[in-house]
Amino acid sequence: MISRRSLEAATAILTGAFGATVMVSSLDNGIAWTSSGVESGTFPFITGTIIVAASLYNLVRGWLRATGIVVTRDGLRRSAALFLPAAVYVALIPLLGMYVASAGYLFATLRFQSGLKSVRSVLIAVVAAVALYLVFERAFQVSLPHGWLGAVLDL
Repeated sequence: MISRRSLEAATAILTGAFGATVMVSSLDNGIAWTSSGVESGTFPFITGTIIVAASLYNLVRGWLRATGIVVTRDGLRRSAALFLPAAVYVALIPLLGMYVASAGYLFATLRFQSGLKSVRSVLIAVVAAVALYLVFERAFQVSLPHGWLGAVLDL
């Protein structure tokens, strides 16, 4: 179970780290005033400072006011059932390419989460992948990632 306080703290720390990263990276571009005006890192530095300040405010406010349980074990399990297959799908795109990975993701989603029969799930997944290929590669002439498999097959 995840408490609201720990969720608020994690979110504030994550956004604060993002703001600090923006601030540090903008120092490479310079944040000083020169004879031609402000340097190019000034605006990102100010934006990063605002993000860090807002994150600190949210951290303190969340720590003082947040009470109760936000995510239960069952809710976390349902979220993982959506997130983990999507993460595997994204990880497989560089290896298998967009079309094969999409067909696999769609098949797994239809078969295991929706409970469709295997033959119907395969049919829908293959038709969807072929439709994606025809629309992007042929109609729009936009090449989506073919991955390692596409390189081996020389697509």
